[in-house]
Amino acid sequence: MAHVTIEYMIFVPVLILQIIAFPIAAASIMNAWSDSRMALQLQEISSDLGSSMQQLYYTMNHESISSGTITTNLNVPITIQDGNNGYNYLIRLTNATNSGSSVMVLNLTLSLIGAQGTASSIVTLGSNASWPNNSTFTSSEITQISANKTSNTITLTFQGGA
Repeated sequence: MAHVTIEYMIFVPVLILQIIAFPIAAASIMNAWSDSRMALQLQEISSDLGSSMQQLYYTMNHESISSGTITTNLNVPITIQDGNNGYNYLIRLTNATNSGSSVMVLNLTLSLIGAQGTASSIVTLGSNASWPNNSTFTSSEITQISANKTSNTITLTFQGGA
């Protein structure tokens, strides 16, 4: 009957280890999945904002439009959900144009407020585009983007309200 005692000496610690190790492993896997899901959402929002800005600019830049304003509602969420928590995000637009360049390049960077995560995209506009230099918004402040064409300048702005 010595083999029964040896089995208990081997399997009882293994079972105790499994009881402790399984929840730790499951929690770390879920945290990694949650972080990657939030990063993917941030990148998707960044791409959507950049694409909306470019579409408005290129629409207003057409030669058949002499002046006017066009506004579109943004289809981006105000918060990024992580389980029971919702995180707002900062939207930073910085001018990345080299001096003497014939285009305007904006670096659009999103970062979560209260959690870790960033995403960025590049928005390329023409030389007649105008954007306030190095502006920062929170996701709860903006719901629309507007393009206003006067003479030969197209000014893009974020706006709140529905």
